[in-house]
Amino acid sequence: MRCLIIAAGRGSRLAHLYPLKPLIPIAGTVLLERVMAGAAAAGIHEFVVVSGHRSEEIKRFVGAVADKRKLSATVIFNPDWEKENGFSVLAARPELKSEFVLLMADHLFDGRILDALLAAPFGPGQVMLAVDRRTVDHPHADLDDVTKVNVRAGHIVDIGKEIPAYNAFDTGIFRCTPALFEALEESVHRCDFSLSGGMRVLAEKRNALALDSGDRFWIDVDDERALKLAEDFFSAGRP
Repeated sequence: MRCLIIAAGRGSRLAHLYPLKPLIPIAGTVLLERVMAGAAAAGIHEFVVVSGHRSEEIKRFVGAVADKRKLSATVIFNPDWEKENGFSVLAARPELKSEFVLLMADHLFDGRILDALLAAPFGPGQVMLAVDRRTVDHPHADLDDVTKVNVRAGHIVDIGKEIPAYNAFDTGIFRCTPALFEALEESVHRCDFSLSGGMRVLAEKRNALALDSGDRFWIDVDDERALKLAEDFFSAGRP
């Protein structure tokens, strides 16, 4: 099992505080290292990290974390990093020929979500996303920015930030097969370059699954409010 981490963006909403979002410190540990450590705790020790903005700094940092934590890591530069995130996932295709976990460098989470995802029933050609059913008064999610998901009988039927009907939120924690790359290619042909576009293609084939993450903690560190919430959470000694 390998872990793909997308760490290509600029993080414009936090750029006035930190010039490189994946390297923002949270309670003394940098975002990207927290994500790598979370995957390592689930038994994953091989990483593919897609960089973009200030890619050499990301590459040096990933190498240092891999050395410190005894991990294997490859960093791939996505020249199209300023475009939608589907391009960053596709950039890693040559490195991922079998099942893998997909995480975001700015999404922190309770490791039990990933443990449950890896333990869930799963078949060839499928992709499974951990979703949060708490769509009303969520303690951390930004309703204006979070990706919404419509789930029916364990299958994703629609996903996106602007979908009209939804009953869950996307946590940014995926278990994937290489079928995701084929779906993204099809989505690109439809002029939809987002990761959600690829998931919609899989949903049409009933190969996009959803796993309920319950009330376990996760957060997209995308603005100052989320940054403070994450800092408070981890400063309180939580894992």
